[in-house]
Amino acid sequence: MLMANQKLISSLLMLGVFSVFLFVAAGFATDYIETVADSGFEKKTRPKVAFFHDDHNDKAGIDDCTVCHHIYENGEKTEDMSVGMECSECHLSATDAAVPDLIRVYHLQCGGCHMAQKAGPMTCGECHRKQ
Repeated sequence: MLMANQKLISSLLMLGVFSVFLFVAAGFATDYIETVADSGFEKKTRPKVAFFHDDHNDKAGIDDCTVCHHIYENGEKTEDMSVGMECSECHLSATDAAVPDLIRVYHLQCGGCHMAQKAGPMTCGECHRKQ
């Protein structure tokens, strides 16, 4: 009887250790996930877009940060970068017709590049995946 209890306790202990390992591993995996986030998206109609910044740029061969993190003045792209700024700072409710609004700018920037390169997700559901 004593051996059976020891085996049960040992099995439960092993199961507990394994469960803790899975929980910790899942925590690290979700820390790595990045999403396209902008405070300008108050009302979300679709799920957030998962976006692994460094992996994406490595795979796409993007070395120039201004490809995405750009600043325009008088209709001309400058050499300055918008790193650290949210896209909504310029695109939330653009009053200049030449400046696309926030949702349109993401679709033009991201989707337009994917279409041009014939690579990456190109449909709504491929980017906006349900978690």
